[in-house]
Amino acid sequence: MTDENRQGRPTITVEEVQKLVKQKDLIEEQIRAYFNVLEDQKDVGMNGPLVDLEGYPRGDIDLYQVRNARHNIVCLQNDHKQIMQQIEEALHLLHAQKRETGEAGPRVQDQPPCQSFAKVDDVTPGSPASLSGLRVGDEIVEFGSVNSQNFKNLQIIASVVQHSEGKPLSLTVMRDGNKVHLGLTPQRWAGRGLLG
Repeated sequence: MTDENRQGRPTITVEEVQKLVKQKDLIEEQIRAYFNVLEDQKDVGMNGPLVDLEGYPRGDIDLYQVRNARHNIVCLQNDHKQIMQQIEEALHLLHAQKRETGEAGPRVQDQPPCQSFAKVDDVTPGSPASLSGLRVGDEIVEFGSVNSQNFKNLQIIASVVQHSEGKPLSLTVMRDGNKVHLGLTPQRWAGRGLLG
């Protein structure tokens, strides 16, 4: 997937990263399709029983379809984790390359000290974001591996969050003119999403 530059480090192009993102989208589409199959089978899901109360195979569902869909979902979820890891590594690599070659704009010392790329407009009480200390009005400077130089859209943030479920992320925000460092762990909670 990657070539090497003169220093012997691997290199990557934006097109290669976009290709990985397309693969990720395709995997997500396939997972959704298999979940739809499970929904059509009396909404049996991933854990619904395949036998009746007497221990016989259920006659109201297509057992082969259910087993096949469950198996494929598990395989695709593993593929999804792997591609998310590849995307994150590729983004790190791409950012490092641009910093080395100066393609990303002026060198760090020539840039304003902190450049934010997003502003927090809502934090749900009791959510992972709230527990990390994130506040409404905070301007995000760094979110894990994402910063103003490699930020394209919120999909990149969503990818990092999804790949980092249960793992702490480093977060830097500007708050009242001061740089504040926070630790945020995306995880499932009572509300929607992994952040809130």
